Amino acid sequence: MNIDDLIDEVIGREGGYSDHPADRGGPTRWGVTERVARAHGYGGDMRAFPRTSATAIFRRLYWLRPAFDRVAARAPRIAAELFDTGVNMGPAVATGFLQRALNALNRGGRDYADVASDGAVGPRTLAALDGFLRARGESGETVLLKALEALQGERYLRLAESRPANEAFLYGWLANRIGSLGEGAVA
Repeated sequence: MNIDDLIDEVIGREGGYSDHPADRGGPTRWGVTERVARAHGYGGDMRAFPRTSATAIFRRLYWLRPAFDRVAARAPRIAAELFDTGVNMGPAVATGFLQRALNALNRGGRDYADVASDGAVGPRTLAALDGFLRARGESGETVLLKALEALQGERYLRLAESRPANEAFLYGWLANRIGSLGEGAVA
């Protein structure tokens, strides 16, 4: 799966325009909030925000800037998950999940050194990912993906518990974001 396919999937899940009263993101189209659109030069009504602009933002902010393209060269499914989580929670959160999972899965540092959980994909995080994949082989990517989704699901539950208005979104988050990569959205 390439980045164009991933962007199409995210846009498909996010849908067109929304402005849910419980959503702190405010007016959103194609999964891009008004704040992000404005920061990237869009001044119009969010109902008319172009899909091409959303695609460019997703590619730049949620794929290239966080270096998920560098992860994709090693573990495409992990990169796809990081991208999707990054769009929904922010790339630093997604990367933090990866770093935490890698640290917990390194068998006390025997397979590779711990990395700082700083939310940035850099040489040390990539080296840890390489070490994990080397130590765990083909099944490693699947197990790491499960760890990332577990962390993501726990965060969704915590968000709903800490802010009751988020309960309006919890079902959809779990249905459309956990275990559904490449399977399409669940209504």
